[in-house]
Amino acid sequence: MGDAGGGFGLGLPELRALMELRGAEALLRLQRTWGGVPGLCRRLRTSPTDGLSEGPPGLERRRRAFGRNWIPPRRPKSFMALVWEALQDVTLVILEVAALVSLGLSFYAPPGTADEACGQASGGAEDEGEAEAGWIEGAAILLSVACVVLVTASNDWSKERQFRGLQSRLEREQRVAVLRGGHLAQVPVADLVVGDVVQVKYGDLLPADGVLIQGNDLKIDESALTGESDHVRKSLDKDPLLLSGTHVMEGSGRMVVTAVGVNSQSGIIFTLLGAAGDDEDDGRDRKGKPQDGAVDTPQAKGKRQDGAVAMEMQPLKSAEGGDAADGPATRPRGGPKKEKSVLQAKLTQLAVQIGKAGLAMSAITVIILVLYFVIETFVVQGRPWVAECAPVYVQYWVKFFIIGVTVLVVAVPEGLPLAVTISLAYSVKKMMKDNNLVRHLDACETMGNATAICSDKTGTLTTNRMTVVQAYVGGSHFGQPPTPAALAPPTLDLLAQAIAINSAYTSKILPPEAPGALPRHVGNKTECALLGLALALGRDPEAERAQVPEEHLVKVFTFNSERKSMSTVTRRPGGQGYRLLCKGASEMVLRRCSSILDPGGATRGGAPRALGGPEREELVRRVVEPMAAGGLRTLALAFRDFPARPEPPWDDEAAVVGELTCIAIVGIEDPVRPEVPEAIRKCQRAGITVRMVTGDNLDTARAIAAKCGILPAGGGGDWLCLEGKDFNRRIRNDRGEVEQERLDKVWPKLRVLARSSPTDKHTLVKGIIDSTIGDQRQVVAVTGDGTNDGPALKKADVGFAMGIAGTDVAKEASDIILTDDNFSSIVKAVMWGRNVYDSIAKFLQFQLTVNVVAVIVAFTGACITQDSPLKAVQMLWVNLIMDTLASLALATEPPTEALLLRRPYGRDHPLVSGTMLRNILGHAAYQLLVIFTLLFAGEVLFDIDSGRAAPLHAPPSEHFTIIFNTFVLMQLFNELNARKLHGERNVFEGVCANPIFCAIVLGTFAVQVLIVQFGGKPFSCSPLNAEQWLWCLFVGMGELVWGQVLVCVPGGAAVSRPLGRSVVGGVGAR
Repeated sequence: MGDAGGGFGLGLPELRALMELRGAEALLRLQRTWGGVPGLCRRLRTSPTDGLSEGPPGLERRRRAFGRNWIPPRRPKSFMALVWEALQDVTLVILEVAALVSLGLSFYAPPGTADEACGQASGGAEDEGEAEAGWIEGAAILLSVACVVLVTASNDWSKERQFRGLQSRLEREQRVAVLRGGHLAQVPVADLVVGDVVQVKYGDLLPADGVLIQGNDLKIDESALTGESDHVRKSLDKDPLLLSGTHVMEGSGRMVVTAVGVNSQSGIIFTLLGAAGDDEDDGRDRKGKPQDGAVDTPQAKGKRQDGAVAMEMQPLKSAEGGDAADGPATRPRGGPKKEKSVLQAKLTQLAVQIGKAGLAMSAITVIILVLYFVIETFVVQGRPWVAECAPVYVQYWVKFFIIGVTVLVVAVPEGLPLAVTISLAYSVKKMMKDNNLVRHLDACETMGNATAICSDKTGTLTTNRMTVVQAYVGGSHFGQPPTPAALAPPTLDLLAQAIAINSAYTSKILPPEAPGALPRHVGNKTECALLGLALALGRDPEAERAQVPEEHLVKVFTFNSERKSMSTVTRRPGGQGYRLLCKGASEMVLRRCSSILDPGGATRGGAPRALGGPEREELVRRVVEPMAAGGLRTLALAFRDFPARPEPPWDDEAAVVGELTCIAIVGIEDPVRPEVPEAIRKCQRAGITVRMVTGDNLDTARAIAAKCGILPAGGGGDWLCLEGKDFNRRIRNDRGEVEQERLDKVWPKLRVLARSSPTDKHTLVKGIIDSTIGDQRQVVAVTGDGTNDGPALKKADVGFAMGIAGTDVAKEASDIILTDDNFSSIVKAVMWGRNVYDSIAKFLQFQLTVNVVAVIVAFTGACITQDSPLKAVQMLWVNLIMDTLASLALATEPPTEALLLRRPYGRDHPLVSGTMLRNILGHAAYQLLVIFTLLFAGEVLFDIDSGRAAPLHAPPSEHFTIIFNTFVLMQLFNELNARKLHGERNVFEGVCANPIFCAIVLGTFAVQVLIVQFGGKPFSCSPLNAEQWLWCLFVGMGELVWGQVLVCVPGGAAVSRPLGRSVVGGVGAR
């Protein structure tokens, strides 16, 4: 693409060669070839401190020289390729073969002399002049197959476009912090160029390859690229190379970008996978429906284990919609596979059972028809085998084979994947408007089965707009932020420094965007609260930071979930030594403090006051606990001065971060979101238990839980509120192993888990999912925003990541991203999920009724009349009604609040409930009674010729047309009954709210009229008169009346009744 001649001091080959090296080897190459990082920056014409200062033409020149941060998309499958895939469906192939054989044989006429010898085989055909029309049935079957294939291919094509659109949206929303012209800017990942200076921080997924310019305690998870599970420490003097697609697990820093897009290390792999993927495509199973993972975006591959190499492609601007990296190479060998979703597991089981039953019925049908024909022709009538008649006999056998196949076609619920796809795709589109960005389609329906939600506190249940409302400084407890005059100047200086320097320099408070609005908090919200305190005290944090630039910091121990604190070491002016500044969870920091500033500060009044064990406990009891009981998050700020000589061992954190002097304790308020208490009440009413899992201390967590409604306001009940260490003590045995039996005694009553680590969160989620106590298995949803929430998000049945506060790693591990970080959006996801599940159940209720009736009619008719009253083409039309059209009609029902008034189905609840089974069998009985009455007495009732025992190519009869028409009309009216699952009487309720349903029912009726009146031989239909039509409509409408009768028959499952009692530790509503 480009080289050194492009105006830069080095080209792509040199940069690629550098990025392929590791550790000391890379450092040596960097020093010898370019004179270290400063020399590399000079050659790339960029500033390590200010970044690029070029305008758009200069950036474009860099893109021409070094490439774009974008991976060219693999060509999407063409419509014809999707048609070819659809044609390979086994059932359709069988139908195609049968139709072609039928078509071929229809053009063969046996010699006239053989007519008598062939017996019934040719009788009646020539009499009606219909022999030449024998090709029509085979051609009509092929036409119907073509319709099914085109519908399937069209659906797949539109589905692929939709998922590419979703992928595109995810890419557009991803931005990265870049220094350009000395100013920090958020630019789309795709706009990165070689030479850009990028800020990286805890939780980021690196968007390009680069070389470290400055780092603070930077640790990277490179397992996605190298397979090395240990975190790699990055520093200027040991290993400065950073690779795209790897995760920042700790620390922060800046890097200069050296490779983007297909030239980066992960881009090279992605390109290889794309090439390999073309070869793999042909071997893939077309039936890999969305819930099987076929619609994963590259981001979604992160759901798989870290052994996969697809997840690291996420930051790159790939236009690939879904299967670029879905080849076998992306799957970890022997890695644990995520379980099927709740609905998916149930559907798979049901489809297998129905398929086996259908196959058995179709085989028996063919065998009986063939045996009956052979016995009747050669035994009863005693006819000899005549070679010339063989094609005629084969024609009969092909006809029997086609009848058997159509039984199988109707029996196998082929429309089920289509119904699931339509329902999920419809829901995903609507959920985006409700601030749920769905990354894995099956998460929709799984959320509908959720019985438990383990939620973070900060930002999810609370507003994440933090402010300091109380402070303990210099021996005084201030009920509101202190004024500058209330503090001694040395204390004020120290406090301002501790706040400004010991925080991420990316955390800032910016002026409001509009007059009268609040200042904007950028970066970590807790640090912004402290910065707000510094501003209220009349100090400018940016001025403090300007005196100590980030690259001059001696050592930074960044915040992580184990430390629960952050410490920064700076040089004191005038060579006086070093100062360590520390902030973190109050009990953690106070434990490391040996003294506290007295009212006079650090200088006036002598040395700071000693803080021993009793004094520390008194301080916690008198200051920390009252703040926490009021729902405030408490932080302590401390410092320690070191002499210049000897220089302390900065890597020994335990030795350095100790003997601290406490400066202040602050209470930070994060108000509960106003809509959260009502949302939690809805969850509880819907039978879902909400648990709070937080890193805050127990008193704060308990107070917030009471405000939210997770705990009763009056403190009643015997619910558990535990700290992480107490939780582990209760669930682990003497060897430190988690025991499910012990965990089962804790989780049902647990409502708050405080001071928890990510491991605690994962243990709790896994324990609840694996538990078998109670009347149903649990389905668990989890919210998370941090990098270390990844394991719990992956383990959960549904993982929710925060779209605003969440790290890239958390988003990658999640199933759904909450674009507004709001708990009430989870409740909407529950409603949509239940709606998806109910939509599938409605479709099943409708389809299984058709299955039962069609199979029994075809089987019985074949055994008794040697023919099926419903012909192959008619069966395919019925199949189209109940597959494509019914799935579209019933899968697009909008959700209602009533969905939240019942208990969740759970993991073990059968897909076909008692009420559904009653409806299926009841309506099937009515339809079978009608059809058999018409089949065996229809000619008498309507005074028409009997259609039974018609010759091979006999013209269509009114008799069988009435049966077909009545059957279809009964399905149309039963589609209205299928809209209700739980025994509701008013089947028309809300029907006008779904125009798609109305259009499909009316459209199907119109097409049915055309088929009956003008379908003729291809559809085996004879036109009916007005009276016959009215009788067909009358019998069809009888389905609605019969539905009201069935409602009176007992058969409902407990889940369909409104909630009234709690189950297993409060799973039900209270």
